[in-house]
Amino acid sequence: MADESFFERVYVIARQIPFGKVTSYGAIAKSIGAARSARMVGYAMNASHKMEDIPAHRVVNRKGLLTGKFHFDGTNLMQQLLESEGVKVVDNQIIDFEKYFWQPPMTELEG
Repeated sequence: MADESFFERVYVIARQIPFGKVTSYGAIAKSIGAARSARMVGYAMNASHKMEDIPAHRVVNRKGLLTGKFHFDGTNLMQQLLESEGVKVVDNQIIDFEKYFWQPPMTELEG
């Protein structure tokens, strides 16, 4: 199934996000050669919550907003996880987003 391989490519990148850093749905999409698929990256993150090796809490929107927070158990779990890694969050937005932002590496396109 095409979605499964797309999701797996997303997860390969998500697993690389360093502790205390965040990236965006769009940055992951661009890194896997699917620049217009940020929403699909979001779907992949939502589907990953039972996968302990995927740090979905480290993926936010392009402005640093915790747009995926409602997909976590507990109202503030996403924020708590980020704060436990030293990321500052106020009103569902990462403070000093550029300081915490991690740019994913570009990956080889499958072809």
